[in-house]
Amino acid sequence: MKPTTTLDPEQLRRSMRAWTSGVTIVTASHSGEQHGMTVSSFTSIALEPPLIIVSLQTDSRTHELVSQSNAFAITILSKDQQELSDRFAGRASDAEDRLAGIATEALVTGAPFIKGGLAYLDCRVSQTIEVGTNTLFLAEVVAARGNGEGKPLVYHDRRYQKLNE
Repeated sequence: MKPTTTLDPEQLRRSMRAWTSGVTIVTASHSGEQHGMTVSSFTSIALEPPLIIVSLQTDSRTHELVSQSNAFAITILSKDQQELSDRFAGRASDAEDRLAGIATEALVTGAPFIKGGLAYLDCRVSQTIEVGTNTLFLAEVVAARGNGEGKPLVYHDRRYQKLNE
């Protein structure tokens, strides 16, 4: 995709700080290796069929495992999981086993979920779209857990926020 504008990337970064999002961890497993990363570029696309989309950096280990396995898990984090968000956001080396010592479980695809999250989505990749330094993974949700109870971890203007009642 060739840019049609000369927008300064730093200006876009500053503008996007106005966008508030929930925080997820995307995890994948392939041939005995597992990895994950914090992702806020995630959204539900459709209920029928159940589709979501997530954007992953092409040079990440998680991207490699999702591409190889064609499956991934999404854990929607609770307000008490900021430390996990930081751990999976790259504050630890990409080569480290970020899942070491963390309680996980799996549903259908075998991708690990992080226990304690607000909700879990088990996904199979349907389509990929290369966009700049990222890949958009359009995926079918093959299993889901969670009922919307609890408080989410929220990110706004480069920091975590709390929702008020």
